[in-house]
Amino acid sequence: MRDAVAATGATHSIIFVPPQFGADALYEAYDAGIKLCVCITEGIPAHDMLRVVASTHGMRIIGPNCPGLVTPGKALVGIMPGHIFAEGRVGMISRSGTLTYEIVDNLTKAGLGQSTCVGIGGDPIIGTTFVDCLREFANDPQTDALVICGEIGGSDEEDAAAFIKEHLSNKPAVAFIGGRSAPPGKRLGHAGAIISGNTGTPQSKVAAFQAAGVPVADRPSEIPQLLKARMGVAAGV
Repeated sequence: MRDAVAATGATHSIIFVPPQFGADALYEAYDAGIKLCVCITEGIPAHDMLRVVASTHGMRIIGPNCPGLVTPGKALVGIMPGHIFAEGRVGMISRSGTLTYEIVDNLTKAGLGQSTCVGIGGDPIIGTTFVDCLREFANDPQTDALVICGEIGGSDEEDAAAFIKEHLSNKPAVAFIGGRSAPPGKRLGHAGAIISGNTGTPQSKVAAFQAAGVPVADRPSEIPQLLKARMGVAAGV
């Protein structure tokens, strides 16, 4: 990595290595001076990621177990299908890769282009959370509205809803929660989709967003219509 950075001046890196080598690859990127590292790898041991996140301050990590991020018309770092994106002013944050693509395709076809789309990843320990992204979008003059795509498990979505309620009332948002039909006691897909007690249930996430004034779509296809309605209200239409 040091040789590559010295030869190219690279500031960003993408990691595809097997999970047992993921933490070392992240450390290598950090030691070489990389500022943003997208980790596609799924299943890096949680203890490894805890150490990485605690000791790589100054390097933004997206993932692991993520599709990356894209600013349409400017840059794509990851594995997202770039042709479905369109330049626009809707920011998107998602834990799911394929749901991201479905929602973005619906947004683009509805004439709602995207400012930046971030797939934060579905592993239990990730480098960048919903709230981290929301802080950036709150200060982004290129973003007028937001779409949040969450899943059952963990409390990141509840944290996101609380942040929106406190700090993002000026930017309309809508949400979708995957896994709402998962049978009780079942884990859905990603390693991070683990429900503990009443935290991480689809009901708790939907309730948190609704309490924050964020409509929650029942289907991904409903998101463009909900978002247009929210943007119309925000604009006084």
